[in-house]
Amino acid sequence: MQTSSKFIAVCIVASLIGLPTLSLAKARGGGGGYSSGSRGGNSSMGFGSRGSRTYQENGAKPIEQSTATRPTATPPPQTANSPMAQPTPATSPSWFQRNPLLAGIAGGLAGTWLGHMLFGATESSAKTTDTEAGSGSAPASSNSFGLILLLMALGAGAFYFFRRSKQTPAPVFTGLSRSTATRGSLLDVSANSTTDVHDTKAYSVTAEDKSTFQQLLNDIQTAWSAQDVAALRRHLTPEMLSYFSTALAEDHSRGVQNHVEDVVLLKGDVREAWSEDTTDYATVDLRWNAHDYTVSTTIPRGELGYLVEGSEDTVTESIEVWTFMRVRDGQWLLSAMQQQ
Repeated sequence: MQTSSKFIAVCIVASLIGLPTLSLAKARGGGGGYSSGSRGGNSSMGFGSRGSRTYQENGAKPIEQSTATRPTATPPPQTANSPMAQPTPATSPSWFQRNPLLAGIAGGLAGTWLGHMLFGATESSAKTTDTEAGSGSAPASSNSFGLILLLMALGAGAFYFFRRSKQTPAPVFTGLSRSTATRGSLLDVSANSTTDVHDTKAYSVTAEDKSTFQQLLNDIQTAWSAQDVAALRRHLTPEMLSYFSTALAEDHSRGVQNHVEDVVLLKGDVREAWSEDTTDYATVDLRWNAHDYTVSTTIPRGELGYLVEGSEDTVTESIEVWTFMRVRDGQWLLSAMQQQ
């Protein structure tokens, strides 16, 4: 039993230690740097921020690691002016509820009269039966039949009276307007509008922008291969720089270095481009060839174990979706990466 408990404890500790490394490896696209190539084929994580569209479906693998706040599916709380918060209108009281004293008197009189009818008719019927018994006449049942008809008539009259006295409350439309309509209703302006919370609008990518995106692809991969954090800072958002820096630190701790060299862009297609307030965004499909390999920093070149992954001579093809952002009239920076 003690051996089993120790084994379980060791497994838990190992999983806790390995969890951050596994998460970072997924964010990096496998075992090397921020290039798909030979490592990114099995990666499914996107990371970074795309403004208000960070978690929107865009055809690429979804972003799972981001500093952007994930929207919640919780409906907005009802306000005091909302129709849903309006108190239910009270039903109009009946005559009996509005006049309890008269209702009690009327009930007492009705009970007395019915008692007299029942017991008086029974006594009268009994006397008539005793009188006519000696002469051989049949019991008089006409009084009982008449009493039943009378009770049925009284019941029908009471039912009709209660039906007439019950009033259906009229619908209340107080407070129902376009400004207070619940979400999803026909009066909800936001449900019938395509305007985003950030008031996004389409952005037209220019030829100069495309040339900048291509140059950024080369500059970022060169800075990554040289482990030049200062150069990366010039081309990345602070969020992306933190991911790259963490990955470089991990590689340094493992004693390896990833190289992405001789990058040749094969195709670049703009997937979507938009503006939010004073910030422009452009999401671009990038397909390129490069020498993508990882070497050891502790083993000399040519010795066994120097080449950790990939090949220095073989060109590999990579396909990724990069999102660039810039403050109006500023320079473009890489803000998000997704696997295709």
